Amino acid sequence: MTERLASPLKTPSGVVFRNRLVKAAMAEALGDPKTSSPGEKLSALYREWGTGEWGGLLTGNVDVSTIYKGNPADVAVTGSETPAAIEAWERWAVASQKEDTPTLIQLVHPGRQSPAGSGERGFFDKSIAPSAIGVKLGDGLIARILSKVMFGTPRQMTKADIDEVVQQFATAAKRVHKSGFQGLQIHGAHGYLLTQFLSPSFNHRTDDYGGTPAKRARIVVEIIRAIRAAVPPTFCVGIKINSADVGGKESLEESLEQLALIVAEQIDFVEISGGSYENPRMAGGDDSKAQRTAAREAFFLDYAQTVRERFPNIILMVTGGFRTRTGMIKALESGACDLVGIGRPAAVWPHLPKDIYLNREVPDEEATAELGSMSPPWLVQKMGIKLINLGGDSLYYQAQIRDKLAVGQKGSAPPSK
Repeated sequence: MTERLASPLKTPSGVVFRNRLVKAAMAEALGDPKTSSPGEKLSALYREWGTGEWGGLLTGNVDVSTIYKGNPADVAVTGSETPAAIEAWERWAVASQKEDTPTLIQLVHPGRQSPAGSGERGFFDKSIAPSAIGVKLGDGLIARILSKVMFGTPRQMTKADIDEVVQQFATAAKRVHKSGFQGLQIHGAHGYLLTQFLSPSFNHRTDDYGGTPAKRARIVVEIIRAIRAAVPPTFCVGIKINSADVGGKESLEESLEQLALIVAEQIDFVEISGGSYENPRMAGGDDSKAQRTAAREAFFLDYAQTVRERFPNIILMVTGGFRTRTGMIKALESGACDLVGIGRPAAVWPHLPKDIYLNREVPDEEATAELGSMSPPWLVQKMGIKLINLGGDSLYYQAQIRDKLAVGQKGSAPPSK
């Protein structure tokens, strides 16, 4: 049954995924906090993943702004890289693609999810967002205090701010291309800036960038056009979007209306994920959602099937919950997706495709990568802070990436409960 997983996939730009298994984006936190350049450990990490027979690699967040970063240790594009920084970028590209595995850089602007002290701005300087609506980590007193301390209330962006962000994405795309990477992915999910614009919950603007689904999607369309103007047509450009799992027919239709505008702009593929700092579904933070979709092995597969019906010709990637070979093949054969994104298992087993999923000697019933769960302490859970409730698992896997795989050690899975 490995033939379906092993088949290559050519994107409209001509970039070829070697097979259908893609290492999904995960936070590495391996950039130089002082220069925002890729660190040497990042090259070592992707050298390891690059030899695992993945169909493609998607990197963790690379910020398009050094002022508004999602993490002090994120890699970011300054727009005026030094020779040393350019060399670091090129080393990263060579390391990840040494066995011709296409590697795509995930570009992001965190918007209101840029914590205080995480970029080149004063600790008390505000982050930016489409509207002045702050992050809400929970309803309890501690959660409200932490929300104010970590994120505060963002400043509503001006038209000049929007134009600057569009240009920052284009500048970052040039750096990614010049460094030797085969493509990029625009991060329009997980509550970051573009999600904030797309969502009526966080975008209360009444100008050309708010008020209707199309206007809320305008900045995304402008970014795609700016990127396409900055790179050759052979450069792969994908986008990650939120699934409409908040429920409701109106929400679904608005999401599909926005996606139609995005797909029309020469997008190579769409990855479907979901969640935000306030509601972290992307890492299984919503138990009810995980339970409803566990049998399908993909948290967002239902939405992907709806998208497929509306847009039968786009390349779809679904990330979240895949663990078994048989589950992946069923998802592909159903037509709901063309690429399978694998996150946390890749943080433990960097050669997962080669060793298990594409290995013909491993029978289907054994071709699985099951993981346990790391729950926060009872007291922390009672604080009602959603980001912390997510963090027990996320921080564990980030440690596997940063402290083990990046230094040549084997990762270890958390114990099953």
